[in-house]
Parts: sequence; C-alpha cells; structure tokens
Amino acid sequence: MSSAVETKKPAADWDAIRSQQRARLLKVSEAAFSGGGKERIDKQHKQGKLTARERIDILLDPGSFVEVDRLRIHRSLDFGMEKTHPAGDGMVTGYGQIEGRHVMVYAQDFTVFGGSMSEVAAQKICKIYTMAMKVGAPVIGLCDSGGARIQEGVASLAGYADIFCANTLASGVIPQLSVIMGPCAGGAVYSPALTDFVVMVKDTSYMFLTGPDVIKQVTHEDVTMEQLGGAMTHSTRSGVAHFAVDDDTRAIATVRELLGFMPSNNSEEPPQRPVNDDPERKDDALKTAIPSNPNKPYDVRDVIKPIVDDRHFFEVQAHFAANMVVGFARMMGQSVGIVANQPQVMAGAIDIDASDKAARFVRFCDSFNIPIITLVDVPGFLPGTQQELGGVIRHGAKLLYAYAEATVPKMTVILRKAYGGAYCVMAPKHLRTDVNFALPTAEIAVMGAAGAVAIVMREELNKAPNKDAKLKELTADYADKFQNPYKAAELGYIDEVIFPEDMRPRLCQGLTLLRNKRDELPPKKHGNIPL
Repeated sequence: MSSAVETKKPAADWDAIRSQQRARLLKVSEAAFSGGGKERIDKQHKQGKLTARERIDILLDPGSFVEVDRLRIHRSLDFGMEKTHPAGDGMVTGYGQIEGRHVMVYAQDFTVFGGSMSEVAAQKICKIYTMAMKVGAPVIGLCDSGGARIQEGVASLAGYADIFCANTLASGVIPQLSVIMGPCAGGAVYSPALTDFVVMVKDTSYMFLTGPDVIKQVTHEDVTMEQLGGAMTHSTRSGVAHFAVDDDTRAIATVRELLGFMPSNNSEEPPQRPVNDDPERKDDALKTAIPSNPNKPYDVRDVIKPIVDDRHFFEVQAHFAANMVVGFARMMGQSVGIVANQPQVMAGAIDIDASDKAARFVRFCDSFNIPIITLVDVPGFLPGTQQELGGVIRHGAKLLYAYAEATVPKMTVILRKAYGGAYCVMAPKHLRTDVNFALPTAEIAVMGAAGAVAIVMREELNKAPNKDAKLKELTADYADKFQNPYKAAELGYIDEVIFPEDMRPRLCQGLTLLRNKRDELPPKKHGNIPL
C-alpha cells in the first residue's frame, strides 16, 4: 500500500489581508465623513449651521464618540436612488460621554439626501434606543431633516412610526432630548414632541405639520415658515419648544447643562455636585423680596435665586406661560425642580398654558427622582370665557393629577396668596406633599377678604350707615380670623410658619429628611390623566 501524502496549504498572508481591509475601511469611512461633499458642507456653513459630525464633536467629551452603523446603506432601487449609496445613509448614530456619563446620540446629516428619513436611518435610530434602554443612558437627537424620503414610500413612514414607538416606550425610563437645528416638518415633528425637552435654534430651525404653501392653498392664510414654526413661535406661543437659542453651539451647551441636572435613567438618583454654599445661609434680600402690599407685583425669581446653591437657576420654557416659572437648581449640590407662580405676570393667576407647563415639568421630575419645591403666590385661576371654553378645568386637572401622583420628595412654601381652587392645585398638604411652609404674611382662603365679606356680610353692609368704613372693619376681621397662615397651621395643613430668610435652611433640612423617602401608588396598569 502506498502511504498518503499530505498536501501542505500555504499560510495565509494576514499582513496583506489586514492591509486590504484597512484600505477598504478607510475608503468607506472617508466617504462617510465627507457627508454630501464639500459643496454641500460649505452651503451648510454659509447658512450658519454645523454639520452632523461637527455637532457631535462639540456635544460629547473629546475622543469619546463611538460610531454605530457607519457602513449602513439604503436599499432603494427606484427613482435614481440605485446610483448613490452613501455610507451611513444621512444618519450618524453612536454613543459617547458628557462629563464622563454615557449618552446615546443620533444626528441627521442634511448634506446627504437633505437628511431625509429612510428605512435604514430609522433602523439606526431604533437600534440606538434599544441600546439606551438596555444600558440606561439618555438619548440626544440632533434634528436637521427635509422629512420622509419620498423615494422609499411607505417604508420611510413605517420608520417614523417605529421611532415614535421607541420614544413612547422609553418615556419615563431614560431622559430624551431633541435639538432642532434645521427643518423638521410633517410627521417628523412627533418624535421631538414625544421627548422630554426640545431645544430650537433661532432663524435656522422650524417645526410644523403642514407648511406655508399648503396652508395658503387650504385656508388662504399668508404665513412665513418663521411665523408658523420658528424657534420663538414655539417658545412663546405653542409651548412645543423649551429653549430658543442663537446658534448650534449654544444649543449644544444648553443640552450639556440641562443633562447635568438629571440622572441617566429612572433607577438612578440625580448627579450630586460639590458645593461650597452653606445650607444654613440666610439671605437678607429675602426680607424685602416680597412686597407687604398683597396687590403689588414682584419677580418670583428674586425669591428663587437666594434660596438655591450659588444663586443659579436654570429656567425651562422661560418665554411660554410666563405666569408660571419652572426650572432646575441645586440645593446642597442636589438637583431640585422648582415650580413657582409669577406675580409679575397676570398677578400669577393660573391659566390653561400655565397648567400644562407646570404639570409636564412635575411629571418629568417625578419620573427621574428629582425633588420638587413649589413656591405659591396665586390669586386663583384666570377668569374669562376664553379660558372656560378652552377647557381650563381639564387643563387645571392635569396639574392636580401630576402633583397627587408624584412620589418624589415634595416641599411647598406659600409666599403670599393661596386662594380658592388654585390653593388646591399648587401642591398643598392634601396632594401628599411632605413638608409645607408658609410665610407670616401668607393669605390662605377661599378668596380675598374684601370679596368674601362682600358676599357673606352683604346684609350687614347694606344696613351700615357708613358702608365703606364697615367694609374695612369687616374685611380686617375676616382676614384676622380666616385668612392668615396660623389658621391653616392649626388644622395641620401648614407644618411651620417661617420667616423669608429661613427658607433656604428649612428647605435644605427638609431635603435631608426626605432623601430616603419611599412612597407608593395603588397597583394599576396606569392612571388616566385628563389629557
């Protein structure tokens, strides 16, 4: 028998293989990094806009970005799409860090197919959301898109719907921030609307469902894109945007600061920052910040800033529903959410927009374990047929619902007025608020003393020889017996009557007490908030 002779295969030239693969990867990566080419990038810059990758570089800590799906390409073979297959398909996705904390990010590249949403682009975003939910990291979307990719038909619409579903399932689990840095029209607007905060850039960004041309055709109205869906329109009138900033760089800086107040997910506590501001500090400015005359307006920010760390208050939706002030601050280095009536605007009365603004903010804070401090100076709900027919009852109920449902630490200070149903809405003890304070000059009643006397003591006033003098006497008596904070304290609705300069020490003590607070809701799938 002849012996079998083994044929020895030549060894693979791994150095050559690596060199070939490196060259191939470099070629594809260079194509992805070049976006739609120099001409389109230059055009983007001339419009005052950064490119998708430039935005990500500014947003994330240097060198921390790891791109995902850089090599994905579209699969469309219609309408000339078969000729061009840019790497990444106009969507840059990945993860990185902001101040050492992981975040997921996606950015639409307007230089590639106008940043249009394709099936592949949607899949890339949904992959980012899946990863974010697994690891508990915030998602930041940098939006700059011409809308759905028409050439892909229903596939692009399906992609939008997949993203909306991801937004919804992630709501309350991880923070979601949207930055509108260019056009965002049609169905595309619903993804940002489903996220927690929306930042818009003035003059270069806009959001609307139907554009000016369609509106002109259907309703015969003449309106510009800026009037219809610009940054200031959505910051002042619709309430869709939370921030309106001057340029891309400022938008990204706003996102970085905003993210610093919130945890990475709903199972974490907000980040704690080192602070040198004494929790026992008493600011004399508070002694005169609130006028003794109950009808004199003042800026509630002059009360907020002295009680928070380093007097730094990061206001949210500053231009919308200005009769209600909401925003973030820190006390003892701990993030807190602040809700306050603004006596400087409409005397601080609550209307439809103020109810929505405060309710959504309260629910965000509750979702992400951020304690809520409420400062009350409210004469009631704004009266009028426009408010009543607009559903102020339903909208006010949202705020009631939000406060009652919230399980995070809640503290309230009644600064001056707390009248009628508005008292019930602004985090009283009855809505499971943990610590309730009032200043000595606080007025807590169904209504103002003069109005109450005019109704209750009508007959006695009519019989009085000097009606004005009698009204003054009865008003003073009513205020002394029923309107002062000590009556509420007697009933246990106010835990302590404190002086203005003691607010910061008392609130800091309360936060320390409530740090390990545990509260529960009755077992249920979810409540039915009056939307």
